[in-house]
Amino acid sequence: MASNPTLTTSMQPPPGPNTPLALPTSTTNENPQTFNAAMKVRMRVFVDEQNCSATAEIDSDDSRSWHWVISDSDNPIAVIRLVPPPLPPHEHLTHPEISPQLPEWDWNHEPCVKLTRVAVLPEYRGLGLGRRLVDTALEWATAHAHEIDTAMRNVAGQEGVHLKEGLESWKGLVLVHAQVDVERMYQGLGFVTDESLGRWDEEGIEHVGIYSRWK
Repeated sequence: MASNPTLTTSMQPPPGPNTPLALPTSTTNENPQTFNAAMKVRMRVFVDEQNCSATAEIDSDDSRSWHWVISDSDNPIAVIRLVPPPLPPHEHLTHPEISPQLPEWDWNHEPCVKLTRVAVLPEYRGLGLGRRLVDTALEWATAHAHEIDTAMRNVAGQEGVHLKEGLESWKGLVLVHAQVDVERMYQGLGFVTDESLGRWDEEGIEHVGIYSRWK
C-alpha cells in the first residue's frame, strides 16, 4: 500500500428492482460498475475473511439502497450501504421463530435509515476510512432527505399503507446492526448501543443495535 494513497469516493444510487444483481463472478453479471466495485470489497471482507455465505451477500436491500465506494487509484478498498426506511420489525432478527407471523415492514416506529455492509480491506484499516464512510453517507442523507422520504413513500404506496402522523418523513434517526467487534468504533462516532434491541447472531457473528441522530 502506498504511504499516501490518493483516495476517491463514488456513489451508486439504488439500482432498482428491475436491475438483476449478481455476484461479481457470475456469468450473468450485469451489475452497475460501482456496485461491482463494492461487491469486490464485500466479498473479500465478509466472505473470504469472515466466512459468511457468498450466496447471502446480495440481499433484497441492495436494489433499494445507496452504495459508496472508496478507491485507491481505481482499486476499491472500502464500502458502505445506506438502506432507507421502512425496515422490517426487529423481531425478525431476535425472534426468528415468530417471523412468519410478523409484518414485512415496521410502520409503527420513527423511520430510520440503516448503515450496513461497512467494510474496509485489511491493509487499509487504521486510516479512518470507517469514519469517512459514515460521514459521507450521512452527510449525503441529510442533504437528500427528500429522496429517502420518497423511497419510503413508494413502499408505503405499494403496500397500501397510510403513514401515521409524525412518521411521514425521516428526521435523522440512524441505525446500525454492528458486529460486537466494531461496537466501540461506532460509539466513538457518537452512536449509542440500544440494549433493548438485545443481541443476535448473523452468519455466526454476534451483533448489537446502535443508534445515532444525525440531523
